[in-house]
Amino acid sequence: MTIASAAIDVKKGFPNLDAGTPGDVPDIDALAINTVRTLSMDGVQAANSGHPGTPMALAPVAYALWQRVLNFDPADPRWPGRDRFVLSNGHASMLLYSMLHLSGTQAIDKDLKPTGKPAVALDDLKGFRQMHTRCPGHPEHGWTAGVETTTGPLGQGLANSVGMAMAQKWLAATYDRPGFELFKYRVYAICGDGCMMEGISGEAGSLAGHLKLDNLVWIYDNNHITIEGKTDLAYNDDAAVRYLGYGWNVLRVGDANDLDAMERALRTAEATRGRPTMIIVDSHIGWGSPGRQDTKEAHGEPLGDEEIRKTKRIYGWPEDAKFLVPEGVRERFAQGVGARGAQASAAWKKLFDAYAAKFPKEAAELRCIFAGTLPTGWDKALTAFPADVKGMGSRVSGGKVLNAIAQGVPWMVGGSADLAPSTKTLLTFEGAKESFQSATPGGRNLHFGIREHAMGAVCNGLALSGLRAYGSGFLIFSDYMRGSMRLSSIMELPVMFIFTHDSIGVGEDGPTHQPVEQVPGLRAIPGVCVFRPGDANEVAECYRAAMQFHGPSIMALSRQDLPTLDRAKFGAASDCARGAYVLSEAQGGSPQAILIATGSEIHLALAAQAQLAQEGVRARVVSMPCWELFERQDEAYRDQVLPPTVRARTAVEMAADFGWGRWVGLDGTTVCMRSFGASAPAKQVIEHFGFTPAKVVEAVKASMARVAKAGAR
Repeated sequence: MTIASAAIDVKKGFPNLDAGTPGDVPDIDALAINTVRTLSMDGVQAANSGHPGTPMALAPVAYALWQRVLNFDPADPRWPGRDRFVLSNGHASMLLYSMLHLSGTQAIDKDLKPTGKPAVALDDLKGFRQMHTRCPGHPEHGWTAGVETTTGPLGQGLANSVGMAMAQKWLAATYDRPGFELFKYRVYAICGDGCMMEGISGEAGSLAGHLKLDNLVWIYDNNHITIEGKTDLAYNDDAAVRYLGYGWNVLRVGDANDLDAMERALRTAEATRGRPTMIIVDSHIGWGSPGRQDTKEAHGEPLGDEEIRKTKRIYGWPEDAKFLVPEGVRERFAQGVGARGAQASAAWKKLFDAYAAKFPKEAAELRCIFAGTLPTGWDKALTAFPADVKGMGSRVSGGKVLNAIAQGVPWMVGGSADLAPSTKTLLTFEGAKESFQSATPGGRNLHFGIREHAMGAVCNGLALSGLRAYGSGFLIFSDYMRGSMRLSSIMELPVMFIFTHDSIGVGEDGPTHQPVEQVPGLRAIPGVCVFRPGDANEVAECYRAAMQFHGPSIMALSRQDLPTLDRAKFGAASDCARGAYVLSEAQGGSPQAILIATGSEIHLALAAQAQLAQEGVRARVVSMPCWELFERQDEAYRDQVLPPTVRARTAVEMAADFGWGRWVGLDGTTVCMRSFGASAPAKQVIEHFGFTPAKVVEAVKASMARVAKAGAR
């Protein structure tokens, strides 16, 4: 059953619901598919920007999925039991926006409740890629209802879908009960050649195959076109063989226009057990008929008015009509995805009400998961650490704190990129020791393998499903995850990225493993909180603040031991929630200088403070574990911690000094890294690069001299 020849005779008007065309495709289905195509080309043309070809080619694929298979309720797009649809090749966003518009998907309010207004109105389609429209250039989660994740960077959506599929398995294993199958939804993702080329898709696909995620379906648009032209310029992988090697079920649909073949493939995927499914679909970009190809799509350009008229002529469409939705099309969607979704969501809600009556504790937890809130008393197991001169590495105290928090948040799951013994992120308490594997999908310890990029995006997928996710590794390898962390921030997801081995204190592993520019670089990502705590109690308070932050957080933790400070003598660690605080006040009067430090360097600053005191210099020590939280404080508090009148300031951090000028000012100095590290025992490396009390004292005096010189002018 194909639609290639299903042109509409405009002289006779658009067909009614009962008419048919050659190929046994009801005219109304052909009409609906061509509506998706024409809306897509009109939106791109109006914007004079975007990619029209892929939405046009994939319109029948998306239509077959949404109309015949997908369990999605347009009247309640956040219904927890819904199937998830991810458009990984986000440049084809007009495809998704057209489907959301035609299906009548409703907008949602801040409480995730439907508003009765359209998520994508026709005016939004007309304003594609313009300011304030609900149709930005690439789909954005939280901006447009029905968009499950923010996509654009190719391959990210695929890895997100793996996290979503893992979340479904975990939720079902944890909360389903006999007679109460709440979580049996499936995850569908459409991708293209670009997604396949990106390494993240291979990482994610390999993990999905290992975990036997049979609730996951990737639909691969095999159209052989990327921006530079034909894919054979750089790519000739046999994706079918590759994914069979990953343990996937691989199916093929030879013509994207064949709705029945597409449905058969989707039904086969539904029936497959123990393997995720990839459906390879052969399409011809930019046209509804095989053999025609739009070369402009290779450059991501609008078709142009004349080309659009020619294309609409092929579809039997009024050539000069723009953003036309013929009578009967919206009704057709209502009969398909709308009716099926409404019935499924109503049945699910009725089942959940019965579940809540029988399992009130579990239902209360699920309501928190759906709402993205923390349970009452989530941090009750979090206790203070006693003073200890030897102390422990902040990765060690971090592991203890993580376990304490996870006891109070039963849906907290996470793991590492094969580094849990080093990052100390394994959950070890009773009831959480089990690993997430195909046979034990309720395990809370995830094993991502050495796949940092996929780990970040999978954590985003878990968070998009309501779970509190964390991923861990060495700070130096955060570079492999930056794209995923950036998207986590754009979506404001409460993912926790836990990094250890945070400085040149790593020692013998040398400059390849000693992070220098990573912390300053991560601070540059808008909407992220980067925490670098300096002792066990700062670790606890930074974790507490991170759990309550509306967005992703990054922990930078030490391998080397750090003394646990006596808080009876020093500032309260609870002030970490404000980003920076006075750790140790100057003795004998107002401070003449301020030392600002993070992480392990707060102890170096305290040693320098003591030495300066012996020389008659009054210095205050400020611990600044989180720049971003300090920036959010009111001016009065910031001035209280860093008085504007005290211009002699020195920052101490074993990282590049990028950004410290904001806090130390023109007269300030920094004791930071200005090169890569070196391979030697940690103590030797630290001393070699000038992280000693004497060097810090020297820097403080240099800042004081600058202030004095400026005052004398």
